[in-house]
Formats: sequence, structure tokens, C-alpha cells
Amino acid sequence: MLMTKKKNHILLCVVLAAGTAMAGAQVKPAATARQISLTAGAVGSFFQPDYAGGGVPQASPDHLDGMGVYIDVGFTHWVQLEAEGRWLDFNEYRNISQNNYLIGPRIPIYPLRFWKVTPYGKVLVGWASMNFEDNFAWGRFTDIAYGGGMDIQVSKRLSIRAIDFEYQQWPDWLNTSLHPYGYSAGIGYTIFGAH
Repeated sequence: MLMTKKKNHILLCVVLAAGTAMAGAQVKPAATARQISLTAGAVGSFFQPDYAGGGVPQASPDHLDGMGVYIDVGFTHWVQLEAEGRWLDFNEYRNISQNNYLIGPRIPIYPLRFWKVTPYGKVLVGWASMNFEDNFAWGRFTDIAYGGGMDIQVSKRLSIRAIDFEYQQWPDWLNTSLHPYGYSAGIGYTIFGAH
């Protein structure tokens, strides 16, 4: 009887130890389960300003070029925020330039993640400023940007923003709407957290 009790006791300890080991493998440690991340980056941009002068929306014969910065804050895998500033001051046609200051949700598309590539979508709101032809006037307008792109993770901290497309809507531009659109590409650095 004493031998049977020892066997049952040993068997119970083995079962409990195995169950504990399996349960620990299924749960993320509390320190990494919800870690906030912060990534900052710089981009080069090429945009069609949808304006060539005369107060009428129309395709410009030249695209605007410029630089921009972005900050991505990740609260969870699905809850992320992006803020960006873009200054399109190069290759101006008749001194027409545009700047954007936008913020809004960024949603990574994780089921499509492959080869360390993460596609994403975003909707940003804010304002844009514009210098009109021949420095005739300057204005500030509401700006809504719909877009998406693809980030490639090259190391734990470094990522390449391979492409970022935006289609913008300026709904209150001179009693009509303006629709600039363009592409950006650049590089990002994760300051803290997991990217």
C-alpha cells in the first residue's frame, strides 16, 4: 500500500509539472503582452498637386518633390497611430508648393505578412498649406488622406518604407475640392518596443 501511494504521488507530480510547463508555453509574459512601440522615420515624396494655376483643379505638368517625416505609435497589433509632416517644395511649377500635417489610424494587415514585409492601410486627417502660382497667395485647408503601403523589417530596429501611397481630399479648397496624390519611400527606426 505504501508503494502504491508513492507511485500515485509521483504520477500526480509528473502530471502537474507537465501541465504547468504546457500552460506557461501558451501565455505571453506580462512584460511583453502589450508593449507600446514608437518608430520614427524620414521619406522622400513625389506628388501630383492637382493644381497648375488659375484657381481650377487640374493636373500639373510637373510633380512636386519633397521630404517628410513620420511617427508610428503601436499600442497593440491592431491599434496604431501615425502622424506625418510633408514639405513638397522642390520641382515647383510656377512656385506652387504644398505641405501636409496629418494624423490618424494605421492598420497593419498581419495575415499578409511575409518575408518580414507588412502591408498596411491608413486614414489620416489634418491640414495642408499651399503656396499659389507666382507667390500670388497662400492658404491653409482641411486635408483627408486615404492610403496604404508596405514596410520591410531589415533588422530589429531598422525598417524600410518601401512604398507609401496617399490619395488626398481637400474638401474646402476654393469652393470646390482638390485631390493631390502621390508616393513616398524612406527609412524608419524603432526607438522602443517591438515593431
